[in-house]
Amino acid sequence: MKTAYIFPGQGAQFSGMGKNLYETNSLANELFNNANEILKINISDIIFNGSAEDLKQTKITQPSVYLHSVITFFCLENKIQPDMVAGHSLGEFSALVASGVLSFEDGLKLVYKRALAMQKACELTPSTMAAVINLDDKTVSDICKEIQEIVVPANFNCPGQIVISGTEEGINSASEKLMQAGAKRVLKLAVGGAFHSPLMKHAQDELATAINETNFKTPVCPIYQNYDAKPHSEPDIIKQNLINQLVNPVLWSSSVQNMIADSATKFIEVGPGSVLKGLISKINPNVLIENFS
Repeated sequence: MKTAYIFPGQGAQFSGMGKNLYETNSLANELFNNANEILKINISDIIFNGSAEDLKQTKITQPSVYLHSVITFFCLENKIQPDMVAGHSLGEFSALVASGVLSFEDGLKLVYKRALAMQKACELTPSTMAAVINLDDKTVSDICKEIQEIVVPANFNCPGQIVISGTEEGINSASEKLMQAGAKRVLKLAVGGAFHSPLMKHAQDELATAINETNFKTPVCPIYQNYDAKPHSEPDIIKQNLINQLVNPVLWSSSVQNMIADSATKFIEVGPGSVLKGLISKINPNVLIENFS
């Protein structure tokens, strides 16, 4: 029996997350205040008191979710040592901190650079993402390949839920064909751009430089990475997979299946919301899932 810690990504945020922890836990208070100094903005005030619209900005969302997840992890009482970790997209950075690969400070700096680079990439080309419900992976992938505009599978979240990413025109064209192919729904997401697609190439180049300049340590346990859904412990490979992640799909369903195949019987979701708990229950309803948000 093994325990896996998992961390959510962008979209899980909500106004006020972590405020109670900040007010009642001295370590949390210190880390939130440190984050304000590192980022040179009052990020804690935005997290605790900002509107939903404030938190939707990529440059705010990503460090906010990272901070809530990592600080919650550090402050967990009776914390079990993880046997493995994983994070969904942005959440992979939280997983790297939890496994000892990155320090709190380095993780925050990388996340903020990632967020700013992605925001810039979003502004270059009008783009978006959409969730495809009740259609198999192959059908979605094949239809995306038929579209002339840029549109690709971005998140393989669980059976029957795939997120596609691309230009506005590409998403519109693909959505029509996916509905004709039998999708129950195709829902556009409230995001700023086409994450995990070729449209993030400029952001990937900027992030690669920052990652390669950052010290990555050997993790205390394997991290199952989004890029290939496999466990890794070699810092150089972890770095490259993290760079690749930005323009490739998040293989979340396969990551969870591989963790279960490697004896994970308990998943602990740490961070805002319970999105991953819902996904895992659809991937395998027999595993134990706890949530700390």
